[in-house]
Amino acid sequence: MNGDTRTKPVLLIADPDDAVVDDLATALEREGVAVTGAPDGAQGLLQAGALQPDVVLVSATLPVIDAVEFVRAVRRARAVPVLLGVGEGHAEQAVRALAAGAAACVARPYRVPELLPFIQAASPESRKVLAVGGVELDVQAYQVRVAGRAVHLPLREFELLQYLMRNADRTVTREQIMRHVWHAAANTSTNTIAVHVKRLRARLGDEDDQLIQTVRGVGYRLVTPGIAGSHA
Repeated sequence: MNGDTRTKPVLLIADPDDAVVDDLATALEREGVAVTGAPDGAQGLLQAGALQPDVVLVSATLPVIDAVEFVRAVRRARAVPVLLGVGEGHAEQAVRALAAGAAACVARPYRVPELLPFIQAASPESRKVLAVGGVELDVQAYQVRVAGRAVHLPLREFELLQYLMRNADRTVTREQIMRHVWHAAANTSTNTIAVHVKRLRARLGDEDDQLIQTVRGVGYRLVTPGIAGSHA
């Protein structure tokens, strides 16, 4: 793991299958997640103490220290979300791990779209209040204010605004929005995104599309006031 881990979410994977860990690490690092693996429960606990990860993912088949004891030990030490990777025949481990403090069970083989929401919710950035111009977004409190006025947003529009604000003054493609907001839903149409952008603009009072600009043929850009940028 490189030295800039505190600028991005850190995931610890305790899993005995090196190939599974390597494949997942490659996929998640493309999403801006720093990943470290541990092959068994003992090494996993050492890594959990040294790295202070934002999320821990543990296989139900963990050796040396089993998954349930691993979950219990991690949760006793820190209030960090622990996910249990389960497959067929792991129902009993799942029940015991949840009772020991696991946040959720996820399917193993692991799927990036299923893991990303947990990782993003626990990341250092998610605990910040985002501010662009007169718009403030508090992720944990699920609140948005425009010029000090509270604005209620449905969940999908809230997630869309959050993604645009994290990428302020940068153009994000429709494909990136599908992946990060709709969590890689391949059947999400560009018209669905356009409808949500239109509704979001209306709720924010962005009647002239100066805050959220359309980049024709590409995607959208949320612009900080005073930053020049053309829109179509």
